[in-house]
Amino acid sequence: MGDRTLRGARLGGQSFEDERGIEFAARQQVGYACPQGHTFEITMSVEADVPALWECPRCGAEARATSGIEPEQKAEKPVRTHWDMLLERRSISELEDILSERLELLRGGEIGPAHLHRARKKKSKV
Repeated sequence: MGDRTLRGARLGGQSFEDERGIEFAARQQVGYACPQGHTFEITMSVEADVPALWECPRCGAEARATSGIEPEQKAEKPVRTHWDMLLERRSISELEDILSERLELLRGGEIGPAHLHRARKKKSKV
């Protein structure tokens, strides 16, 4: 088992590739400042869309770009309630008709829990 060990190089320690002849992509330094007072720079490609917000590596707060880029405001949709969705499918008059039908069935004892049903009087045949 001792003869299988790698000798002469540390694993993950150094790269033996040469950097000669390699043309790196154009880069830019983008500065950010967080609300806690920390400032830092991120290296990005010149072609990259620079984000307005970046997480601070020290405290995790949202840092803003010092170049003046403002974060875009997302259009917030109003909250749709159950009633709003119901009105998209039915009109008020349709809902009133459905309600009156269901109330008749409930009062007649055809639907609903047993404790809500009224006892029916039996007609005696004479």
